[in-house]
Amino acid sequence: MEKLSILTIAAMAGCVPALAAIEPETPAIETDSLSAINLKEVAVVAQRADARTPIAFNNVTAKEIERINQGVDVPYLLSMTPSVVTTSDAGGGIGYSSIRIRGTEGSRINVTTNGIPVNDSESHNVYWVNLPDIASSVKDFQVQRGAGTSTNGAGAFGGSINMVTDTPSRNPYASFSGSYGMYNTHKETIKVGTGIIGGHWAAEARLSNIGTDGYIERASADMYSYFAQAGYYSGASSVRLLAFGGKQRTYMAWDYASKDQMEKYGRRYNPCGEYTDKDGNTAYYPNQYDNYILHNFQLLGRHRFSSALTIDVAFHYTKGDGYYEQYKTNRSLVEYGLSPFNITTTEADGSISTTTVKKSDLIRLKKMDNGFGGGLFNLSYTKGRVSAVAGGALNAYHGQHFGQVAWVRNYIGEIDPLQEYYRNTGHKIDGNIYAKANVDLYRGLSAYADMQYRHINYTIKGISDTYDYNIGEMQPLAIDRKFDFFNPKIGLNYTFANRHRTFASWSVAHKEPTRNNFIDCAPGRDPKAERLFDYEAGYSYVGQIFTAGVNLYYMDYKDQLVATGQLSDTGNAVSENVPSSYRAGIELQLGLKPCHWFDWTINATLSRNRIKDFVEYIYDDNDYSNHITVNHGSTRISFSPDFIMNNAFNFDWNGFDASLQSHYVSRQYMTNSEQRDQSLDPYFVSNLLLGYTFSTHGLKSVRVGFTVNNIFSEKYENNGYAGSGYYVDNSGEKVIYRYSGYSAQAPINVIGSVTVNF
Repeated sequence: MEKLSILTIAAMAGCVPALAAIEPETPAIETDSLSAINLKEVAVVAQRADARTPIAFNNVTAKEIERINQGVDVPYLLSMTPSVVTTSDAGGGIGYSSIRIRGTEGSRINVTTNGIPVNDSESHNVYWVNLPDIASSVKDFQVQRGAGTSTNGAGAFGGSINMVTDTPSRNPYASFSGSYGMYNTHKETIKVGTGIIGGHWAAEARLSNIGTDGYIERASADMYSYFAQAGYYSGASSVRLLAFGGKQRTYMAWDYASKDQMEKYGRRYNPCGEYTDKDGNTAYYPNQYDNYILHNFQLLGRHRFSSALTIDVAFHYTKGDGYYEQYKTNRSLVEYGLSPFNITTTEADGSISTTTVKKSDLIRLKKMDNGFGGGLFNLSYTKGRVSAVAGGALNAYHGQHFGQVAWVRNYIGEIDPLQEYYRNTGHKIDGNIYAKANVDLYRGLSAYADMQYRHINYTIKGISDTYDYNIGEMQPLAIDRKFDFFNPKIGLNYTFANRHRTFASWSVAHKEPTRNNFIDCAPGRDPKAERLFDYEAGYSYVGQIFTAGVNLYYMDYKDQLVATGQLSDTGNAVSENVPSSYRAGIELQLGLKPCHWFDWTINATLSRNRIKDFVEYIYDDNDYSNHITVNHGSTRISFSPDFIMNNAFNFDWNGFDASLQSHYVSRQYMTNSEQRDQSLDPYFVSNLLLGYTFSTHGLKSVRVGFTVNNIFSEKYENNGYAGSGYYVDNSGEKVIYRYSGYSAQAPINVIGSVTVNF
């Protein structure tokens, strides 16, 4: 009943999200006439769904993004699409942010830009902080839920996000946008474009800076980004060269705070970098930062052989380089390749005593240097009742991971200025080929088939950052795994009366474990590849005044890697295989537009996410190889809410626009053992967006915006971690304890913006 009452209150109060378009725009077809060059035609579109593809998806256009793009990361720009939950370490949507779709976390969401993989090859995560303001150069986003269509990169186990970047404008332009708000949050973006030069050439560029002090203490972010492209266009061919990337420096906030710490120190408390100085006072290390530079290069080519046959080819290379700098307290020296040392002191009576120091405070740097490159092609054929695509990709990754010790408190002995204590190398080859077709069978009925074969060869060689006390040295790494996956997808789509659409589909997806799954796994519990059977069925109606959609899904997993609730030493979620689990739900979308200046949209997801027979492993504090097991039976999957709702009331009249948006998420358990005291409380957050666009002499347009986030100042947490352990008390009894940390989010806050188009 709680779910129904919340839905009713939200609908009556007028607080919900923007519903993305049910049908995507259909790319225009170029002709052989130079005068009809279509710069908006996008290369490498084969992975996208359209109105005949039997899957659940939503498109979010640049126009929709523009109103809310005041510096927040991409997850928050997509937060109003169905089944989406977002998180922010800093508490304001800028810095380290993440997205979950249908309860699955970021490493199981496939992300591409122009069809090229964005997910890190080893962690499978997308660190959006390394792509600041990418949304200012994106034409639109397509969010697919479930297994989706065949795509490049790691498999989609909850959804896919497909970004298509802007193509150069036909006409010259320049624009500036800036915003400023609470917590010293700001964004500045400059864009320029040449328009068509010499009938064939066009170029454009963007520079951005985003910064914030963060809601959480010291959770600052300072980010710079760029985007540049040049294109050549003729009647049947086009070539585009793109370069985009960013540089970021973000103070860590991923340790979160316990409820007791929040009560004692306040909700903004950040334990990262905390230590006790030589005078016994609490201090915070000023350089507890993550530093990273990322550069992406893409060469996109398209040639149309005829009105029926087109080929897209792309080559790409990504270079990443960065490090964490952390103050660590009371660390075992042998875990960092250092020997214990002796401190000699003279007592008051003149005697001399010697103390052996085995643990001490230290500063460490964890670094990575990686490169990722490859190529892909798509051959598209459309004629009569048949639309078909055949394609493939081959990508290679090579990454160095290493750590250094920069300082040790009171250390006596030899230590290099930056002593290296571990180093390992990851290498990955990832290739796939696929073919898919959509055939019109009879009067609006079409059949869809999509077959993909994928091969992965992944190795990690060297030593890890974990000390193995059983062998008395850093844990050696000698991982060499090969995976071969066949991923078929079939479905039917039926469109009738030009307004009604129904579909049903069955898909198979496989996914290899990530680097962290291999390195952070418990002893003797090596990770397995995952398999998904995804069943989907949906109906939608699109009218001039009223739109509606419903989608049913059942995602049946074998060996799903689910988050345990714990975090690794560097803040990454630890996951483990569970033999049998599922996600089942119903997604609803409604829209009402009774007049040209007002519309109301709402979407909601009711779901059941369960591990069929969960066994919890609880480890001894002093002996990691010794554990006890607790069989919990059927439990909720961690971080998978039963109910999500978005609602929006939108007004647009004579240049003035306003939107009242709300987001509700039900309780989320942070471990799979379903402990209520290790859960995130339900939350209901509303934002008010106001804007006015006008034209003035010498300017194409000016837009002034004002946003009030969390207008009811809801106190909530949207992320966290949790774990458990046990110790043996004096009577010999095993005592289980549980712990958790929470990511507090900002109360009511405001930000203003202005955009000028020349």
